[in-house]
Amino acid sequence: MSVKESKTELFTVAGTDTVDSGPGSEVFNSRKIVTTFERYIQPCLAEVVGCALFIFVGCGSVIENADVPGSIQPALAHGLALAIVIAVLGEISGGHFNPAVSVSVCISGGLEVILLGPYILSQMVGGMIGAGLAKAASSIISYASAAGGAFNMVKTSGAIGSATVAEMVMTLFLSLVVCMGAVNGRTRTPLAPLCIGLTVTANILAGGSASGGCMNPARAFGPAVVANYWEYHWIYWVGPVAGALITGSLVRLLLGDQKTRLVLK
Repeated sequence: MSVKESKTELFTVAGTDTVDSGPGSEVFNSRKIVTTFERYIQPCLAEVVGCALFIFVGCGSVIENADVPGSIQPALAHGLALAIVIAVLGEISGGHFNPAVSVSVCISGGLEVILLGPYILSQMVGGMIGAGLAKAASSIISYASAAGGAFNMVKTSGAIGSATVAEMVMTLFLSLVVCMGAVNGRTRTPLAPLCIGLTVTANILAGGSASGGCMNPARAFGPAVVANYWEYHWIYWVGPVAGALITGSLVRLLLGDQKTRLVLK
């Protein structure tokens, strides 16, 4: 991709291209047409599939790790799975797989506002599918002991403040890596999928004991629906969305009036 391209804006009709077919040939302008399917349906389907696979792996790692102390297994599983689905599906949808990330990318100018709602809905559907698949692949005892992979780290009201702050800061870190490493043309890197996955792993290792290390409302919503576990569920919306809003504002502040545009190949 060129400096003016962003893999999270795969929905802008291509600009004018100059084509030279050889000596003596005419230089002409052509315009690529993006169909409604490519513009709206295809990226949403990619978000459903990617989110389902990511959350299946994430929930499965938590369910199988229920009786093992520490968070190394869930941290590695979440980080690796996210890096893989971003690398595979990122060119179709931008590889958000997280409502908070979609919010921050939208605010920073990398996603059309009209697509924000469909993206979030797709991610929530994918979360439920992934959590359902994790339940189907787990034993009844393991599933019950881990609350189906739902976030049950917060047990009392006294832990609400620290858990919310942890989710906000971890999501800020994650969404900043996404916006600066995968969206902005000046700072974007081919290693973005790896960087994003490693950020998730590092956050879970650092903040897992405080909140569980969610950073993703869809990751919290899917298993909450399937396992019917809603204790302090709102924390995993308020914290990540707050972090995403801060990231969006911070990116705009750092980059000023710079806009990231995509010309479809």
